Amino acid sequence: MITLYDFPRAPSPRRARVLLAEKGIPHETVIVDLAQQEQLGEAFRAINPRCTVPALRLDDGTVLTDNAGIAAWAEAAYPEPPLLGVTPIEKAEIASWNARIEQEGFYAVAEAMRNSAPAMKGRALTGAVDYEQIPELAERGLARLGHFFEMLDAHLADRAFVATDRFSLADISAVIVTDFARVVRLKAAEEFAHIGKWRAHMAERPSFSL
Repeated sequence: MITLYDFPRAPSPRRARVLLAEKGIPHETVIVDLAQQEQLGEAFRAINPRCTVPALRLDDGTVLTDNAGIAAWAEAAYPEPPLLGVTPIEKAEIASWNARIEQEGFYAVAEAMRNSAPAMKGRALTGAVDYEQIPELAERGLARLGHFFEMLDAHLADRAFVATDRFSLADISAVIVTDFARVVRLKAAEEFAHIGKWRAHMAERPSFSL
């Protein structure tokens, strides 16, 4: 059985959870309690030395340790419905938007939250290595995030989906980062009209209730 190593409150494994649901891929779930730092324990290090979730263990024992690998495998192993595009142009557009959402959205929230939250003291970056917080990065993260949502809101002014004319991985990533931004008190779906309309449309998909 395919196994997803997950933590319900974290945004990164939620991306994998939604992807697997949209693809209809059967799997079991093992919760790794990040609040108790189980990801740093020897048991999980043996599964994923990077000490991060999600991780996806396949039937043959292969472990995929990030969302990029999980998405690539899922699309190849379960091509329907296509979430990474069908034509070369669609594939390029979705890949480009997904990268932009990660770089300008997810990284900005992470900068703002992990460099300011008391609970993240000494853990400013995910993974096996401890890094100290840099308060200036929290300020920069908030500024970057505001600019990202301004751009996304303008982009969604006359569109139903982030990339191409159908639901894709870019929509999954954009929904998760929109919701994740609440940890730094930015409610994009309430503050930006076009994002709000698009997010309400996305809420109709059962996968986003997971």
